[in-house]
Amino acid sequence: MAEQDQATLPGTDADLLTLSTLEKHLWAAADKLRGSIDSADYKNYIFGLLFLKRANDRFEEETEEVAEELEIPVETARDNRDLHEEFWIPERARWGHIKAQETDVGAALNKALAVVEDENNHIDGRVLTSVDFNDTDRLPDTLLSDLVSHFSKHRYRNADLADPDIFGRAYEYLIREFADDAGKKGGEFYTPREVVRLIVTCVNPEPGHRVYDPCCGSGGMLIYSAEHIRESGGEMDDISLYGQEKNLNTWAIGQMNVLLHELYDATIEKGDTITKPKCITKHDELEVFDRVIANPMWNQKEWNKEWVENNEPYGRFPYGLPPSNRGDWAWIQLMIASLNETGKAGVVMDNGVLFRSRSEKKIRKPILEDDLLEAVIALPENLFYNTSSPGCILILNKDKPEEREGKVHFIYAEEQTLRESDVQMFEELSNQNQLTDEGVEYLAETFQTGREEAHHSRLVDLEEIEENDWNLNVPRYVDTTEPEEPIDVSEKLQELDQLAEERRKTDEELQAYMEELEYR
Repeated sequence: MAEQDQATLPGTDADLLTLSTLEKHLWAAADKLRGSIDSADYKNYIFGLLFLKRANDRFEEETEEVAEELEIPVETARDNRDLHEEFWIPERARWGHIKAQETDVGAALNKALAVVEDENNHIDGRVLTSVDFNDTDRLPDTLLSDLVSHFSKHRYRNADLADPDIFGRAYEYLIREFADDAGKKGGEFYTPREVVRLIVTCVNPEPGHRVYDPCCGSGGMLIYSAEHIRESGGEMDDISLYGQEKNLNTWAIGQMNVLLHELYDATIEKGDTITKPKCITKHDELEVFDRVIANPMWNQKEWNKEWVENNEPYGRFPYGLPPSNRGDWAWIQLMIASLNETGKAGVVMDNGVLFRSRSEKKIRKPILEDDLLEAVIALPENLFYNTSSPGCILILNKDKPEEREGKVHFIYAEEQTLRESDVQMFEELSNQNQLTDEGVEYLAETFQTGREEAHHSRLVDLEEIEENDWNLNVPRYVDTTEPEEPIDVSEKLQELDQLAEERRKTDEELQAYMEELEYR
């Protein structure tokens, strides 16, 4: 295995590891896997190696800091577990030991990840061992040795980083890129950051809040909630984060994501939130939160309706159950049940939840009558990786401000450029559309201020919604029709005169031909 490593060393700013360098470095690692495994699985291997290398480098950095502070040999500090607060890396998981392996590299990586997990309580529970590196058919020793050498090219100590949140940001970049590379499968674990920003800004988590995502995927909505606090002048650990995710590999990605963002107190549970909710109090009651945010699977088939009918212990679905092949309104009710008395929720849904009839209408109607829906934002089409459908955001609020009681704010964002304000809502990229920063800010401000704007947004009384048979389709309340082009009457009269003159000439020519034929 190559001996050259630690190419990025602390010192001057020019030596610091930048985000763009790290992104290119990690994507190059993914390139090494092309042809060996499915692109949808790249993230599992790359993130495991990234996390292991980062933990090793931070362990070594902490070792040297402790040795200097206590004036003891580095070897003594390295081998004394009690002196390490962040990560403890046992001998067989240390990077030097892994680099020295020439055979059975996959087995060595599996053992290293397992022992790191076993020895560190905050990453316990198969976070790192959800992927098997010891698959010699797909991951031979030569490939894994190449990957380990590749990750040895940069050092990931805090002192080496141009940005303290560089790993979190690079992680999000790779999640996005892997989602793009994986095509429709990417939608299972990634919600476009711009959509996440819009939802989080609308629900506006505050310091001290408890935030919950019942289907958290890779944890993006929870992490951005913490970043929202930081952008508002607080610290990222000023809020408490909770999530649950059914898919084991995606759950592990979410766990590593919060750890790389140094959100060590975040709680990410694994399991089916509908049949096995994990956010339960010690008195076996449903936990409630200040903010609940989610992007559940749309039109989820087999969402366990039968189980809910026979076993539901927490009364999460008081408004009724949707069809067994569409779980949308089950997720919405689950989120409402998870809100405290002043809680607010934001959820991304398929547009069908706005207007489908029968059992879904029977659920929609009483939720509206209870005045729980604050806003509907109609999104542009082709924003998401797993569907080209436009989708919508529902903002639910158990404590509406007085001026919004008995109303729903309808916001139409499907127009690329707003007619009245000339704001560009989204841009068309090669594979899909993307909300612009300007569009996200304008939409959030429109909701927060209750702004009404022709062809874009309108506050509507519940009485009008009732008159529309509880249909929430945004174009019913916001005029989205294209204006007809104005007619220049004088121009049209001139055209008519011209046509009349052309017809007169044609008639004269025809008459002449007829006379000539009759003459002959």
